[in-house]
Amino acid sequence: MVREKTDHTVANEGPGAGGRNAADRRPLTDQGKLVYKEKKRWGFLGLPFTFTTYLLYENDIQIKSGFLSSVENDCYMYRVIDVQLRISFLQRLFGLGTVICVTSDATNKTITLKNIRHARQVKDFIYRASEEAKIRRRTVNMQNIGAFEDLDGDGMPD
Repeated sequence: MVREKTDHTVANEGPGAGGRNAADRRPLTDQGKLVYKEKKRWGFLGLPFTFTTYLLYENDIQIKSGFLSSVENDCYMYRVIDVQLRISFLQRLFGLGTVICVTSDATNKTITLKNIRHARQVKDFIYRASEEAKIRRRTVNMQNIGAFEDLDGDGMPD
């Protein structure tokens, strides 16, 4: 993955005051440090001649697009529900991929990072960062997998 000029990994920072990591001390709405920056590319030859830029921060996904008029779309990491990776045959030939994020965001239910390099690493980063953001915000959702099922239909869990 392409990183900024300085390496900003939170894992290298030791525990601060109170035994908490530096990532736990910043505000929950802070974007965090820029982790990955990529331009949307053409599917043919993987050339970055588009006006769409994807910015992945520790706590935020940002998409900037447009030439004369521009649109910025943001989504907090804790709103990412699921992450999917799609790689077509042509994308595989040119080392590209498409990452699709299903979110609970009001403006975009799906965020598509189309024709990007290092797509598998980006997908893994988004998945891990979204899980960490959910834990930090205490918004982790657990699924009921039938622990209290009513098997005989009497209204009482069996």
